[in-house]
Amino acid sequence: MRIFVTGATGFIGTPLVKELIDAGHHVRGLSRSDAGAEQLRAVGAEVQRGDLEDLDSLRSGATGMDAVVNLAFNHDWSRFAQSAAQEIKAIEALGSALEPGKLLIVTSGIGITSGGPGHVRLETDPAVDMPTIPRKPEHAAQAVAERGVHVGIVRLPQVHDTLKQGLITYLIQIARGKGVSAYVEEGANRWAAAPLKDVAHLYRLAVEKTGPGVTIYHAVDEEGVSLRDIAETTGKGLKLPVVSLSPEKAAEHFGMFAHFATLDMPASSEWTQKNLGWEPTGPGLIEDLTNMNYF
Repeated sequence: MRIFVTGATGFIGTPLVKELIDAGHHVRGLSRSDAGAEQLRAVGAEVQRGDLEDLDSLRSGATGMDAVVNLAFNHDWSRFAQSAAQEIKAIEALGSALEPGKLLIVTSGIGITSGGPGHVRLETDPAVDMPTIPRKPEHAAQAVAERGVHVGIVRLPQVHDTLKQGLITYLIQIARGKGVSAYVEEGANRWAAAPLKDVAHLYRLAVEKTGPGVTIYHAVDEEGVSLRDIAETTGKGLKLPVVSLSPEKAAEHFGMFAHFATLDMPASSEWTQKNLGWEPTGPGLIEDLTNMNYF
């Protein structure tokens, strides 16, 4: 297959591009820099220069492709609403360049899937539709599917290796700045997780196996890891005290991440594993947090 990948030189994109090429696919990767272009050429990928703000470069990159995988997202949290709007425009542009019957894989998140405390999120649960949560990749993908384009939606948990761990990377930065590793109340709220290599493999399987309509996948290995376990492990690695905070103190400590620090977002991938033949092999989140070099 001919596959266009945005975010091709990023955290997930880097191992995904290599896996796609090793599986015999032709990959065109989006790059906004000379260094990124060189990285792509070194593994045998074609280069499309551009970025998420250059919609013409996205349409050009997607033209003539059998599939597009959209991994790119601007993680500048001070501009989250603008980044969310940019993502929607990017999905619309990519979808407009694909012919009916071709495939668009869109990246979403477990954290923007409907479900209250204690609910283990399933692939059948809808995406959150609230004014306070501006990120809506699944809504944009549904609109693309109405044109006859096949759509796969991959919901990500905390994707980890020993260098990065999704939102936990930011919690580690906060702990360094505050001098304590914290959780809220009992720290019983849970975050789903999956190792980087398994997530990259899931994307390849989704590219190869997604059919007509809209199919939702959960890239989840561990259903839920408690925030207390996360805080205790990172505190030990940082050599910092571990403390429980009241909800009132959480806003002061975590800042814009206070909402996430109290969010319970476990998820199942039973359906995904069965239908893709995806068998994650670990390591687990706590193992990677234990083995990372904090200094």
